[in-house]
Amino acid sequence: MRIGVVADASCDLPPEFYRDHGIDILPVVIRIGEQHLVDVRDPQATLRFYAEQLADKGVDAETQPLPAEAIYTRFFERIVPAYDYVFCITAMASRSPMFENATKASFAILADCKPARAAAGIAGPFALRIVDSKNLFSGAGVLVAEAAKLARAGAHPHDIRRRLDELRENICGYMVPGDLYYIRNRGIKKGERSVGLISYAIGSALDIKPVILCYRGETQPVAKVRNYERAVERMFEHVARQIDHGIDTGHVCVSYGGDPDYIDQLPGYPALAAAAQRNNIEILRSLMSATAAVNVGAGCVAVAYGGELRSFGE
Repeated sequence: MRIGVVADASCDLPPEFYRDHGIDILPVVIRIGEQHLVDVRDPQATLRFYAEQLADKGVDAETQPLPAEAIYTRFFERIVPAYDYVFCITAMASRSPMFENATKASFAILADCKPARAAAGIAGPFALRIVDSKNLFSGAGVLVAEAAKLARAGAHPHDIRRRLDELRENICGYMVPGDLYYIRNRGIKKGERSVGLISYAIGSALDIKPVILCYRGETQPVAKVRNYERAVERMFEHVARQIDHGIDTGHVCVSYGGDPDYIDQLPGYPALAAAAQRNNIEILRSLMSATAAVNVGAGCVAVAYGGELRSFGE
C-alpha cells in the first residue's frame, strides 16, 4: 500500500526532510497589500520575504489558506493518483481554517476518487485522513515527521492513525517571539491572545519576552523573561531537561524566523544539542515559514517535542 503524507505550509521541517520523505505541501497564500505570495516552503523565497517585505510593520499582510475547492483540485492532480492512503496534517484548527477547508474537500475527494482512479488504471480503494495537529509551526512538524517516518518504515495505516491520534495530544511546543508587535497586532487575528495590550506596552518598554506554550489546541504564556536572549536560553534549557527526562519521539523540531544557520548561535541551543546527542534524539532544524512570520514576526524561535508536559523550568 502506498501511504502519503501532506502538510500545510505553516508546518516547520527542513526542506530536505520534505524532499526525502515525499511530503506534499498545501500552499498558503499571503496577501501583502495588492500583492500575493504563495507559500510553498521555498527557502529562498521565504528568506526574501523576511528581508524585503516583513520588515515593514505598516503592511497589512494576511494569510489565506487554500479553499476547499483548491484542495480538491490539488489532490486530484497530485495525491489521488500517487497514493492509496493519505494523512493530511494541518495547523491547529483553532488558529487556521486549513483543517476545516481540508475536511470539507475530503468528502468530495472520497466521493469522486474511485471513478478517477479506475479511469487512470489504478486498482484498489483510496483513503484519506485529515488530522488537526493541535499545534503550530515546529509543533505540527513533530507530528508530520512522525507520520512520514512511520510511512517510510512500512507501518500499517491503522497503526499510524492510532499513533498520530495519541501523539497530537502530547506535543509540547514552545516559542519566543522576536517582536511582540506581531503577536499582539497580527496574531490576535488568529485568536492568539497571549500578549494583551498592557503586557505589550510593558513588555516593549522593558524588553520582556513571553515564552508561549502551544498544547492541545491552545496557546498561553508560561513565562515572561527580561531580554530576548535569556528567554530563548530558558526555553531551550527547559526542553533539554525534558529530553534527559525522556520524551516520546525520536526527534525534536526547531525553527527560526530567519537564516536557520543562526540557530547554532542562539543561547541555550548548545545545551539542547548536547541533550539530544546524549539521548540519540534527532534535531530537525528549519527556517520558520513565511506563513508563520506574518503572525509571529522575524526572529521568533520555536521548539517542540512529543512527550509529557511538565511545568516550565522543571
